[in-house]
Amino acid sequence: MQTQKVEPTIDDKPIPLRVAGPSTQCVHAGEARQKMADAITDAICCSSTYTFQSTKSVIDFIEQKQPREEYGRYGSPNEKVVERKLAALDNGEDAIVFASGMAAAVGLYMAKLNAGDEIVFFDQCYHRSREFCSKHLARFGVVTRQVPTGDFSAMEAAINSKTKMLVSESPTNPHLTVIDLEQFAALGKEHNVETMIDATLASPYNIRPLDYGVDYVWHSCTKYLGGHNDLLAGSIVGSKEKLESVRNLRGIMGGINSAHNLYLLERGLKTFALRMERHNQNGQAIADFLAKHPRIEHVYYPGLSSHPTHDVAKRTMRGFGGLITFLIKDADWRKTADVVDACRISRIGPSLGGVESLIEQPLVMSYFNYPPEQRAQFGIPDNMIRMACGIEDTQDLIDDLAQALDS
Repeated sequence: MQTQKVEPTIDDKPIPLRVAGPSTQCVHAGEARQKMADAITDAICCSSTYTFQSTKSVIDFIEQKQPREEYGRYGSPNEKVVERKLAALDNGEDAIVFASGMAAAVGLYMAKLNAGDEIVFFDQCYHRSREFCSKHLARFGVVTRQVPTGDFSAMEAAINSKTKMLVSESPTNPHLTVIDLEQFAALGKEHNVETMIDATLASPYNIRPLDYGVDYVWHSCTKYLGGHNDLLAGSIVGSKEKLESVRNLRGIMGGINSAHNLYLLERGLKTFALRMERHNQNGQAIADFLAKHPRIEHVYYPGLSSHPTHDVAKRTMRGFGGLITFLIKDADWRKTADVVDACRISRIGPSLGGVESLIEQPLVMSYFNYPPEQRAQFGIPDNMIRMACGIEDTQDLIDDLAQALDS
């Protein structure tokens, strides 16, 4: 396993990694110790334009690459703090924040891929990721190849001289398959192909792909990192050198966040590690409960010994997250919907990673307009439910699920 020597950058007093745990990084990393007006929190800087004292100061900024702002589309004070904090949490050199998780992925692909290039990705993935790769990148002459998730022989067989990137989630959505990151990164290096992991469902608290040699980590910060279901944001983390072209393109495309949104993200990150402890606790307890319930056909959760990638998860993850997917025994989609509708605590909605628990049917929420054969191809049966555990009391969530299943 490869570990990058990166410290959380607290501007004037860096905290060495050997003494900085995840909660300390969440609270302090990326921030100046003494701030504007001596405030303990970073001020919200709402300016779109940043002025110069003289023409000479403009030239000095350009020639000396001074660390200051010029125009909001290229960066802002709030953005820099959040990016340094995100980089520290993933043990990366640099991070780039985008307007959403999908904007981050699109920004990476558009910066790194050209007409005639190919990417290979495992087929268990967020449906919009698949749609962008297979439908929209194709309009620009980029070929995408899907292979069975976790089948490294198939992935290697799909690599050719035009392949530029290998892509996977870990864990995957919604089947929660965990990828052997060391093998994934090694395959990319062997063939001189860059690698990217969508670690949204794990978060940097549970998994850090860069430590295994993966080139890029992608997060929908909307989920666990923001944590309160009140913002949209995304990030790509990696080396400064590899991300330079991505940052430059973002400055042209304009997929940035507002100052207030960045403030919300920074505030959410302060309690990120604490929230993840409860998400992990709730996820494991509810998965254990569901696995023993007579109305449940199957539970997908990497923390269960029955999960096909449980051993990989134990080796690569600190905890197993708050997302659980399960199948209702002998139920069509309407009977499955009855269970969802009977829940009193969990709200019906997409997304995950917030303090409120959410529940939904993938068939209805994401795949309702897909033909049955395509849903079967993607492993989305009629009786599937996806629950994203929040930070409510564990027993309350279990009791609520029990009454919904028994109703």
